[in-house]
Amino acid sequence: MRALVSAAAALAFAVGGTAAGAAPAYAATGEVVVFTTEFEELRRYPEPPSGTCQRLPETAHVLVNLTDADVRMHAGANCFGPSVVVAPDHGWHAPPSGLFSFSVA
Repeated sequence: MRALVSAAAALAFAVGGTAAGAAPAYAATGEVVVFTTEFEELRRYPEPPSGTCQRLPETAHVLVNLTDADVRMHAGANCFGPSVVVAPDHGWHAPPSGLFSFSVA
C-alpha cells in the first residue's frame, strides 16, 4: 500500500511538473515605442514576445510601454546588467549611447 501511494505521488508530481514547465511563450499585447530624435521616426516594436531581447537604437531617448505587460529596460546591450521595470502605459528615459536594451517581463 505504501509503495502504491508513493508511486501515485511520484506520478502526480511528474505530470504536474511537466504541465507547469510547458508554459507557452507569452507575447505582450500592444507595442513598445522608442523616441530617438526629432529627425527620426518613432521606433515601434509591436507585440513583443517575452524572453526576447531588443537592443535600443544608439539615439534612443525615451522608451514608452504601450503593452499590457511589464517591460524591463536594461543598462546593457544584450539585456544584461541592472534593469528597471517600466509598467504598462509608462515611460522611461534612456540616455543615448546604444548600450541599452529591453525585454518583456
